[in-house]
Amino acid sequence: MGARKKVTIVGAGNVGGTTAMRLAQRGYADLVLYDVVEGLPQGKALDLLEAGPVEGYDCGISGTNSYGDSAESDVVVFTSGAPRRPGMSRDDLLSVNRKIVEENVPEIVRHSPKAILLMVNNPLDPMAQLALVRSGLPKQRVVGQAGILDTARFRTFLAQELKVSVRDVQAYVLGGHGDDMVPVLSYTTVGGVPVQRLIGPDRLAQIVERTRKGGQEIVDLLKTGSAFYAPSAGVAEMVDAILLDRKRILPCSAYLTGEYGINDLFVGVPVVLGAAGVERVVEIALTVEEQAALHRTAAEVRRNVEKLNL
Repeated sequence: MGARKKVTIVGAGNVGGTTAMRLAQRGYADLVLYDVVEGLPQGKALDLLEAGPVEGYDCGISGTNSYGDSAESDVVVFTSGAPRRPGMSRDDLLSVNRKIVEENVPEIVRHSPKAILLMVNNPLDPMAQLALVRSGLPKQRVVGQAGILDTARFRTFLAQELKVSVRDVQAYVLGGHGDDMVPVLSYTTVGGVPVQRLIGPDRLAQIVERTRKGGQEIVDLLKTGSAFYAPSAGVAEMVDAILLDRKRILPCSAYLTGEYGINDLFVGVPVVLGAAGVERVVEIALTVEEQAALHRTAAEVRRNVEKLNL
């Protein structure tokens, strides 16, 4: 065995801290928690380290306010950004989170030029595009986490509706990580049975709508912050796929260059995720309606990207 892999998590808030916990429990990587707030990443790292004897992991976990400590990371998870508050859309965060990405991404790449950059802040797809431009990394090595989270929400609601295990619900949610995301019903099955045979169209439409508003539902309930258990689970699944080279087919925000008829834009699509990052985009055959919906959501992402003047 060679040296353990190294993962830096930028932002030691709820998503960052919970991601660190999930990765620590896997034990295959040394972790660095970075934050601008003095003491916050150090405190969370120490707390996580002290859980090791009980949980049985012994990876290195450190907290820092300096990117120097992140040097030579294999994966950098970027969670840093302002969270949504009740009444805010993901797009409302565009200008505030733009500044955070522009200030941090060049520093990350300076210290870890070989890293795969995994973006998690909102609005997800434009922030991934901004990170690609500011990092100068090849497109395969910048990827956004959203589709796994949106799909997990969709699968949860379907499993609840049908009173079956979530493990037997297969689905894809594609498109931008916003209110016009596209749950792909033609690929949604429960125990191999197409979902349209099990749930009527009106009820299915309600579940799709709840999925689109899934993040907002949690923001409205929490009142001071946004989801972090499910988002961090999605991140950990992606880190597994990359560091263990699992070649998982997962819905991720990836830079498209003609796939699905979309050019030069980050949009959520199924990809093969492995040691090289986005190793390829998987093009599934969509219905005419689904294709149109994917292009609508891409147009919305492009509108936000244009506001960034990249």
